[in-house]
Amino acid sequence: MTSNGCLAANEWICAEYVRTRSQELVDATVQHVGITVASVLIGLLIALPLAVAARRWRRLSGPVLGLTTILYTIPSLAMFALLVPLIGVSVAVVVTGLVLYSLTVLVRNILAGLEGVPEDVREAARGMGYGPLRLLLAVELPLSLPALMAGVRIATVSTVAMTTVGGIINFGGLGNLLFAGLDSVFKAQVLTASVLCVVLAVLADVGLLGLQRLLTPWTRARPGKAA
Repeated sequence: MTSNGCLAANEWICAEYVRTRSQELVDATVQHVGITVASVLIGLLIALPLAVAARRWRRLSGPVLGLTTILYTIPSLAMFALLVPLIGVSVAVVVTGLVLYSLTVLVRNILAGLEGVPEDVREAARGMGYGPLRLLLAVELPLSLPALMAGVRIATVSTVAMTTVGGIINFGGLGNLLFAGLDSVFKAQVLTASVLCVVLAVLADVGLLGLQRLLTPWTRARPGKAA
């Protein structure tokens, strides 16, 4: 069967679709990546001070963790429905929703990392004259990086998946193609968009894992010495 035939037959795997719609696929992928990166970065900027505050003032820990957990339980369609009247139909609706979802993972992981810093290390830093801010930036956050980066990896992969839901308001990157393909029963478009989402998630996870190892060389396992 020719490549044109696979389009006419509406097959799942069709190279002609990828060739003729390459720009559309690139545009959707770029939008998908942009929404994901913006959502995770904004989520990280919000989660970091929340986790630091929850670590410093214990009374805040329960409310902060409880609120972020409640936000995560809201279905994505309901979340967008709540945000549209406030923000309007725009990419900001999708980004805002994804930021709120990312807080659950990011706040918990950052808080766990901060709580995992040995107290004797903190005391030694204080004894060297470190104030609260310098202690946080030079000691606590660097030692919290493994847990922080693990949270970023989980949040990024989940955000790649949830970005597709933005397709319901035409701001979902590859989700736009996925929803359009489902509506028109266009098999090649549905499969291609789905595969690209999986590829983006895998590449993001592998890339962030490499960054984590680069930033935390002390966590690498050392080969055992021969007896």
